[in-house]
Amino acid sequence: MKVYRFLTGPDDAAFCHRVTDALNKGWELHGAPSLSFNAATNQMHCGQAVVKTVHGKDYDPSMKLGEQ
Repeated sequence: MKVYRFLTGPDDAAFCHRVTDALNKGWELHGAPSLSFNAATNQMHCGQAVVKTVHGKDYDPSMKLGEQ
């Protein structure tokens, strides 16, 4: 099964740590990161898609993707 997640958050060290944590748990970057400005909060927000192949499991919509 191939699993997809899109990590999002403010453009800060915590976001970078979330992406780094995912990479160290076997996830791979998928595509380019995105960056946008939220005028309401005056903050930059970023997103990064990650994918992971999980062997021996079938997809179920109730599963928590981050725990795969």
